Amino acid sequence: MASIPDLFTRTARGLSKFLEMIKFEHTIFALPFAFVSLLIATRGHLTRSLVFWVICAMIGARTGAMGFNRVIDADIDRQNPRTRNRAIPAGHISRQFAVVISLTAFCLLIISAAMLNTACLIASPFVIAVLIGYSYTKRYTSFSHIVLGFAISGAPLGAWLAATGYVSLPAILLGIAVLCWIAGFDILYSLQDVEFDRKHNLHSIPAAFGISPALWIARFLHLLCVVFLASLIKTLNMGIFYIIGVILVAILLIYEHLLVTPRDLSRITTAFFTVNSLISMMFLAFVAADIYLK
Repeated sequence: MASIPDLFTRTARGLSKFLEMIKFEHTIFALPFAFVSLLIATRGHLTRSLVFWVICAMIGARTGAMGFNRVIDADIDRQNPRTRNRAIPAGHISRQFAVVISLTAFCLLIISAAMLNTACLIASPFVIAVLIGYSYTKRYTSFSHIVLGFAISGAPLGAWLAATGYVSLPAILLGIAVLCWIAGFDILYSLQDVEFDRKHNLHSIPAAFGISPALWIARFLHLLCVVFLASLIKTLNMGIFYIIGVILVAILLIYEHLLVTPRDLSRITTAFFTVNSLISMMFLAFVAADIYLK
């Protein structure tokens, strides 16, 4: 029978492997857009409680979603050379352990929602259903990227709901912008698995239409992202810093697409991780400047 120190050590090691598996640090993709939504909805009048519980809700949502994604896709990941070293297929942690951590994360989401307001609490089961349901979509539809975008658009929508108790047009416009941004770069990321997806009857836009058409679809989605971000300028009477932020988002998205071409997919990782994290953090900084310096 394992001693308490041994049990603690194994649990801590397993948790570390779990967080590595779900790329916990990539919470940075969606979290800044949740804060963009909070800043705009409250015009910068944030409270510590609001910020704390929104962060907890975001961490719970993404951790639970990614944990279940890895559990649901474990058999697929085991067959894919690119993903076979992930923690579950590699045997570093069990599915049961990942499920327990993921359920705990979703409990954090529900508790955080309850601490924010009744509307957030009522919405939380629907959010969880969408987050888990996404992981099954690539088995049935090539438009799983859109479903992922819809799932992550819950970050700005949920933050707006947390701040105001309702969802208004600006929140929807911001949510659509995030949907298009996420779906576009998820298409780019899925270019790595075109042949694997086709061989194993998995669905994606690159697998269905080919690499070059998929790139054009991703470009169109990112164009829509910029358009919807720009639509808030007049809707909310945003200032010069916000406008600069939108322009920089457009420039970074153009740069992202210059990194990835039909003949050279070697820089997908740079485009996916580096550029997109810079987009979200930079845009948040300019929105904050627009709100507080106006």
